[in-house]
Amino acid sequence: MNEMEYTTALMTLALLFGFYMAWNIGANDVANAMGTSVGSGALTFKRAVILAAILEFAGAFFVGSSVSDTVRKGIVDPVLFEGDPQAFVLGMLSALLAAGMWLQIASYFGWPVSTTHSIVGAIVGFGVVYGGLSAVEWGGVGKIAASWVISPLMSGTISFIIFQVVLHRVFYRADPIKAVRTFTPYMVFIVLAIMTLVMVFKGLKHLHLDLSFPIALLVASGVGLLGAIVSVFLLRRYKTDDTADDQRHAREQYTTRAMTRALKHLHRARRSAGVEERASIDAVIKETRSLTDTSSKRANLGSTNNEFRQVERIFIFLQILTACFVAFAHGANDVANAIGPLSAAVQTINQGAVAATSVVPMWALALGGVGIIVGLATYGWRVMETVGKKITELTPSRGFCAEFGAATTIVIASKLALPISTTHTLVGAVLGVGLARGIGALNLSTVRDIALSWVITIPAGALLAVIFYKTLSLIF
Repeated sequence: MNEMEYTTALMTLALLFGFYMAWNIGANDVANAMGTSVGSGALTFKRAVILAAILEFAGAFFVGSSVSDTVRKGIVDPVLFEGDPQAFVLGMLSALLAAGMWLQIASYFGWPVSTTHSIVGAIVGFGVVYGGLSAVEWGGVGKIAASWVISPLMSGTISFIIFQVVLHRVFYRADPIKAVRTFTPYMVFIVLAIMTLVMVFKGLKHLHLDLSFPIALLVASGVGLLGAIVSVFLLRRYKTDDTADDQRHAREQYTTRAMTRALKHLHRARRSAGVEERASIDAVIKETRSLTDTSSKRANLGSTNNEFRQVERIFIFLQILTACFVAFAHGANDVANAIGPLSAAVQTINQGAVAATSVVPMWALALGGVGIIVGLATYGWRVMETVGKKITELTPSRGFCAEFGAATTIVIASKLALPISTTHTLVGAVLGVGLARGIGALNLSTVRDIALSWVITIPAGALLAVIFYKTLSLIF
């Protein structure tokens, strides 16, 4: 084939493989964006697809370039390919195809594997085959690898803390419905402010609207405040059907928790008291324990009461908001896994040389966003079921805590240009919420299977990349 046909063929493969990778990101990693919402019942699959389509594309288009740049040139040293740009292009193409194929296999079996693991392993695989160990930027790989450990720990910790706050500020109150009405506007403000700050401070730079941080913070605060005010009016219009039994049950639960805390303080006082004082304290402890047991028995009569169901209904709106937050953050981070290698290959094809620096084109971010949406709509339900239903039992309040922890972690990673695994992040967040209720709340067999799939992903991506690199080298 002549030079033009050669260039056209490579460009066509680059676009096809990039879209294929993005499609598989949507099919597999959609569980990280919407799995918890669907699993808790806050969203139907159809509504999840619509919301994710809008927010995933927005995150990829406006905020996706910095992470894309890390994947594009932070793993394999482009300088080593200066004399052989064709090898660099074929390597990136093989990485896209290898990672995409492994993700499709994993999605078929319902395994929520890391797309970041897949693409990084694939790039490392072809890099080592071509130039040996020196071809790989091991410092960059080490930074990415560290994030794979840090991200689930961070998201799990944040989710655990948020869930504890929700329990103590809402469910453990004497009037949970009143408490959630007070709690909701604050969380709406925080979620909208963070999301808007990322969008304005980072995303608008691509539109040549580079706002300073103070102005961006002011805009974000204004959006968050507006959302909080709207939530107050909506909550006022939300009618609840309180009953005398609900109120009695809530009072009994509050009394039980208060008496339990009193017992702890009494035991502390006994340890520091003198011999004569201990006898009196023991009597008080005995009486308090009896009252606590009585109150606990009354509180447990009808623990699945209407009041808590109404609280969870309010949390549905909060979870939908955080689901949008997660989808936006997911698009911002995981579009890099497709667009980073794609932009590197396209740039090299157009220039005939491997450049050390470049700008990720906007059309590439758009292509990645569209691919993610199509994958989500056509094949995302398999992995969504695993994350949303098989790790731990999720309710809207638990799903909200998990999504908030995951989204916060992902946004921080995007700001630092770290291509973290959203799978690790979301699973870590769900585990954090589950652990807050005790180890028995987790499906350990599912957790084990997920961990095993994570271990397999990197070598699988590397092996497939080697095979495809050798095949493409024979063709071209």
